[in-house]
Amino acid sequence: MAFEYQWVDHIDYPEKTMYQMIRGIAEKYPRETAYEFYNRKSSYAAFLSKIDRAAAAFSLSGIGQGDVITICMPNIPQALHAFYAADRIGAAACMIHPLSAQSEISFYLRDTGSGLIIVPDLFYEKVEAAVSDVGHPVRILVVRIQDELPGFMKPLYTASKGRQFMKFPNTDHAELWSRFVKKVPGNAAASAPEVSFDRNRTSVLLYSGGTSGTPKGIRLSDLNMNALALQCRSRIPCEFCPGISMLSCMPVFHGFGLGVNIHTILTHGGKCILMPSFNIKSYADMLIKKRPNFIAGVPTIFEALLHMPQMKGKKLDFLLGMFCGGDSLSVELKKKVDAFLKEHGASIQVQEGYGLTECVTASCLTPHDRYKENSIGLPFPDTFYAIVKPGTDDALPPGEEGEIILSGPTVMLGYLNNPDETAHALRNIKGRTWLYTGDLGKMDEEGFVYFRQRIKRMIVTNGYNVYPGQLENVIDSCPEVAYSCVIGVKDKRRGQKVRAYVVLRDGFLPTDEMREKILETMRRHVAGYAIPREIEFRDELPKTLVGKVFYRKLEEEANAEAEA
Repeated sequence: MAFEYQWVDHIDYPEKTMYQMIRGIAEKYPRETAYEFYNRKSSYAAFLSKIDRAAAAFSLSGIGQGDVITICMPNIPQALHAFYAADRIGAAACMIHPLSAQSEISFYLRDTGSGLIIVPDLFYEKVEAAVSDVGHPVRILVVRIQDELPGFMKPLYTASKGRQFMKFPNTDHAELWSRFVKKVPGNAAASAPEVSFDRNRTSVLLYSGGTSGTPKGIRLSDLNMNALALQCRSRIPCEFCPGISMLSCMPVFHGFGLGVNIHTILTHGGKCILMPSFNIKSYADMLIKKRPNFIAGVPTIFEALLHMPQMKGKKLDFLLGMFCGGDSLSVELKKKVDAFLKEHGASIQVQEGYGLTECVTASCLTPHDRYKENSIGLPFPDTFYAIVKPGTDDALPPGEEGEIILSGPTVMLGYLNNPDETAHALRNIKGRTWLYTGDLGKMDEEGFVYFRQRIKRMIVTNGYNVYPGQLENVIDSCPEVAYSCVIGVKDKRRGQKVRAYVVLRDGFLPTDEMREKILETMRRHVAGYAIPREIEFRDELPKTLVGKVFYRKLEEEANAEAEA
């Protein structure tokens, strides 16, 4: 491995759990605001108290070290309470998308062996149905968002949205979260079990779809999460102290949202402004009203922000950092965003990060004071990058394109229950563990990294990873379908939109009814963000010389049409 580069600095990572990091901040700054949710603020002291009470409740219910707690929630306070409470008692927090399909939720529960899932009431029915297909007992804790709303908003929410869910939970294996935590005696919360730091313990599970169509559970440790928080801090060229704030719109079930929008801010005494759902109008409104110091998102968010009428004439001089990840930031969009920031009084530029869930999220970032066109920047502290010839461990010199590999304290422990995939992704070379990203890129003489494209066949839409093999498996399960191919098509708003090409069996016609039948099948098995925006019927699809569907040709045709 001859060509390794590192931004010359080092961090001493404390041997603490994530919970202990938060407790340290709460003890030092008890009155500072940890998070704000619809104008209701929670101090660090109150935040820690709710974490400890949840931890005690988990412990009293028989959950402990080595167990898995599934957290199926958006960015709401109860998600944070449950996440850090799980870490205190040594349970792994499995963070999943509330919009996951029923069959996906069943798979996550089976794969992790989780016996407890926490879900908002509006998703309860889907989770209840998913639990019935797991094969082992699963307890459901039902969260009500109105419990954390300001007093004046509670009746309004209940009247408009909450009333229809008041009947939940309605089974003997489900319970309201509020009742669950209230069972803890007043003096028991602080004495809940607390595990010590173990760099090899699985503390977080995040799922990433496999290119073969099978989702993979990514095992992350306390060290992984804490290292990311400290690395991010080291790349911010301003004083990072209590009182700073982040508009936390990226979801907690995503490495970017959990690692950067939440844990990085909280471990430094900042304030998370929680957004449980996202649309660009509410995002722009929150940006103007709350004046956060930091914002982070995917390129499509910033592209849309440029065109929001309420931003006209507004000052953004309160911004200390804008970070873009989840997908590639084009040179053209960066120029537009930088110009937008300057026009609105901000003294910063948008910084692009690169990474993957297998190293929590970002592991590389463009410097705040220097930009190289098409570069994704320099590695984080203690993080080494190299470029190897694809399919080998042979390092390539600067300027040559190959597979990006990296090594550092944020690299995952491995994949859950999947030793073969783990062995393929993580390789020990001369005493250092390297993560093989499956992405093509290069490095220059100064160590700047350039991302080219994903070797893996993957679609990124609105910052979410969509895996064609998984969708094709569902489409092909329809008895009327002979075979299919799913691709990503360039889209200005989403980055890519999902398109499916379908060849029907003899005797079946490509009607609107057939299209709806396929979509209905997908709605039962695929998360909403992954469902194809377009389904195109063909008599046949192009094939390679070995008989496989030539998906790259379909991509080229579709993208040429999109650009025409």
